[in-house]
Amino acid sequence: MHSAVEQMLDRYGCKTSDDVKNALKEVVQEIALLGLSRSDFFDHAAFYGGTALRMFYGLDRFSEDLDFSLLKPRPDFQISVYCDAIRNELGAYGFEMEVTTNEKDAGSTIKSAFIKGGTLINMLKVTSVVPPVSGVHRDEILKIKIEVDVAPPGGAAYEVKYMLRPIPYSVRLFSPSSLFAGKLHAVLCRSWGGNRVKGRDLYDLVWYVSKEIPVHLSHLAERMIQTGHLKESKSLTSDVLVNMMNEKFRLIDFKQAKNDVLPFVSDPRSLDLWSEEFFHSLAKHMSLK
Repeated sequence: MHSAVEQMLDRYGCKTSDDVKNALKEVVQEIALLGLSRSDFFDHAAFYGGTALRMFYGLDRFSEDLDFSLLKPRPDFQISVYCDAIRNELGAYGFEMEVTTNEKDAGSTIKSAFIKGGTLINMLKVTSVVPPVSGVHRDEILKIKIEVDVAPPGGAAYEVKYMLRPIPYSVRLFSPSSLFAGKLHAVLCRSWGGNRVKGRDLYDLVWYVSKEIPVHLSHLAERMIQTGHLKESKSLTSDVLVNMMNEKFRLIDFKQAKNDVLPFVSDPRSLDLWSEEFFHSLAKHMSLK
C-alpha cells in the first residue's frame, strides 16, 4: 500500500467494510482533485457542491460526486482533456481506475465523466484489508461522477484553498456564500417530481444556517433567472425568498427526504426534528449577503 494513501485512510478509523468503501471513495476524490490541480483545470474552473463543502468547509456527511463550474461560459469545453491527468494520478497512488467521458453530453451545458473501478480489487490493492472481505461483492463498482457546468450563471465569488493530502496542492472553489446560493437553488428549483426532494439538499441547508453562513443573494438570483424561476434579479428580496422556501417546505415529504440522506450521515438523530415547522423556523434565521 502507498504510504500516503495509508495515512489518508487511517484518519477515518474504519471498522466495517462500508466504512472502508466510504473512505476509499473520498480518498479517490482527493487524489482526482490533485490530478486536476497539477493541470491547468483550476485556471478555468471552480469546485462546488457537497463534496467541496465536505472537503474544505467541514460538512459532516459523505458526498458522492465531484462538481465543477467554469468561471466563464465556454460551450466548447472538453472534459476529456483532463481525464488522463486524473487517471495518471490515481495510478501513481496504486489505484486501478478508468476515467471515461459521457458521450451523451454533446448538446448539454453539463459535461460529465466517470471514475470507475472494482471496489474489491482497489480495496485490496491500497488498504491493509486482507481477503476474504465480507460485505463487498466481487463485481461491485466504485464509481464517482465528475460534472462541469460549461454555461455558469454570473455573480459567484471564489477563493483558493489548500489541501495537504496526499501532498500539498491548491484548488479554486466557490466561496461559502456562493455555495449556499447554489444549494438554495437546488432546494427551490431542482425537479424531483411531486413532493419528493433530495434529502441531502435539506441536510446541507441545515448545516449552512447552523454555521451562520449568509446566502449570496445576487448569485442565487442569477441561477434562478438562468433556469426560468425568476424574471429579474431585483425581484428576489429576503421576504420573497423566505416565502418561496416556506412554500417548498409545505410540499415536502420529510420521511422520504430523511430516507434519502440516511446512508450519508453518521448520526440519524440529527434528522429527528425534520418537519415543515422546523424548516419554516430555519428560513427565518437565514442571513443574506
